[in-house]
Amino acid sequence: MSTISLKLPDRLLERLEAESRARGTTKSSLVRECLERSLEARPAGQKPSCYDLAHDLAGSLKGLPRDLATNPKHMEGFGQ
Repeated sequence: MSTISLKLPDRLLERLEAESRARGTTKSSLVRECLERSLEARPAGQKPSCYDLAHDLAGSLKGLPRDLATNPKHMEGFGQ
């Protein structure tokens, strides 16, 4: 097995340490498990969707309609 090193923000490291203690496993084992789960979520070679790339922005703007498609006024002329 190869070794890598990575930098983690303090808060993420704290969460990793707490979770590994709670599960009674090593931090390395937990990181491997999380990586495997994350990488298996999308088949190899499949490009990320627009939502995958910007999901953290969804719903982040205040004062706008929740869904423009629910208001017929916003859909006038769509598809023509």
